[in-house]
Amino acid sequence: MIFSKSTLIAAATALLVSFGAAAPARATPSIVIDVSSGAVLSHDQATASWYPASVTKLMTVYVALEAVRQGRITLDTPVMMSPRACREAPSKMGFRAGSEVTLHNALVMLMVKSANDIAVAIAEGVSGSVEAFADEMNRASASLGMTQSVWYNPNGLPDERQVTSARDLAILGRALYLQFPEHANLFNIGAMQLGRQIIPTHNHLLGRYPGADGMKTGFTCSAGFNLVASATRGGRRLIAVVLGAPNPILRTAKIAALLDRGFQSGSGVASLASLPSSGPTAAPDLRESVCHHRGPGAAQFMAEIEDASVPVGSGVPLLDALNGAQQQPRMNAKEIAHLPRPRFEPVPVYVGRTPGYVGPVARTRAPGAPVGEQTDLTAYAAQPEPVDANASPIGKPAPDAVALRRAKHAKAVKAARAAAARAAKAEAAKADAGGAEAIESAPAPKPKAAPKSAARPRPAAPAAEAQKRAVAPKVRSPAEPGKS
Repeated sequence: MIFSKSTLIAAATALLVSFGAAAPARATPSIVIDVSSGAVLSHDQATASWYPASVTKLMTVYVALEAVRQGRITLDTPVMMSPRACREAPSKMGFRAGSEVTLHNALVMLMVKSANDIAVAIAEGVSGSVEAFADEMNRASASLGMTQSVWYNPNGLPDERQVTSARDLAILGRALYLQFPEHANLFNIGAMQLGRQIIPTHNHLLGRYPGADGMKTGFTCSAGFNLVASATRGGRRLIAVVLGAPNPILRTAKIAALLDRGFQSGSGVASLASLPSSGPTAAPDLRESVCHHRGPGAAQFMAEIEDASVPVGSGVPLLDALNGAQQQPRMNAKEIAHLPRPRFEPVPVYVGRTPGYVGPVARTRAPGAPVGEQTDLTAYAAQPEPVDANASPIGKPAPDAVALRRAKHAKAVKAARAAAARAAKAEAAKADAGGAEAIESAPAPKPKAAPKSAARPRPAAPAAEAQKRAVAPKVRSPAEPGKS
């Protein structure tokens, strides 16, 4: 039996469509709650264990503000950057060890820049060490009813033991607004300014979605793109959580669609306490789908985003300017993420103490010791970071992972191709050398004269200068941003 090419293509397409329709969507955890009542407006796998990534920093803020309320530390208290803090991976502020930052400025840097080094400085300043601070994080989780959360560090850098859930993060976000309303602006900062450098937020919902006023983003290859977001309309504030999105655009679109449905709904479908919970379990590792094969994951994730619309003329300057407040147009949720970056009035931050401050400095010390007592900075300076033979594999990038930034990916591809070309050239030279015996008796070709325009060889640099170039590290400005 003979089939034409067009017939085969049509049959293959039909099979793909049929299998695609039968394949389940790549469902990821999400939840929407009403902050005032705590009612759950919608949820999907809200109690599934997940890696929190940088949304961990919401718990860091909660513990720090609780310490302020208890009088153990103040917002003007300087926290000192320890060598351990300075060794944290980007995103980071990059301050030198011994630098001081007020707790208030540190919290702003934590929320806007998502600085991992600042998170460690806050932990050490509040509790004396990262380990003691993690204990406080776990006690706070238990007191709030976050039964699926376990914390080991204050910044969310990869640790397979550190897990949470969409439900727990919604509980945490609600507690921050209800227990610390005077600090709600921490989660609504669009940009901060350090010297001449202006650093924007990673939360692309701010300034784009009508009523968006918080809270925190997070990303690692293992966790995917996470977001805890809040929005207020007509005096009603909602919190939406999305975990494991394949990219930041779809993360923003999913949150916008969930918030739309939440504002349109009247009553809740459940309570936070009624959602079934089995306690912390192993979280899925998304490295392959998020940082390697991102296309299929993104296509499947789109099945979760309903074709919801957003009322644009709601007092958001950017949206009203683009569409006109008089027309009251409606916008697809996915289009929200593609709007141009809004301009924010940056919040100024600085390094150093508040002028006139004469109190203690919060730095590493014995657990339980008050701020300013039993300081022990050398404990971290004298010893290198311990090497754990059983370290979690999620902290390592996939060997064939594709960089999320195209420029870096292109540079890596170019370097790999150059290395392959050098290897091929070396193999060819080796093969020529092996076959030299067979043509030893052949007359040698007459060498070509060097062109007159050939440049003279540059004199070799002195040995000391060459060694200096080889070992001298690249000096980074303290305020230079790292990876986000």
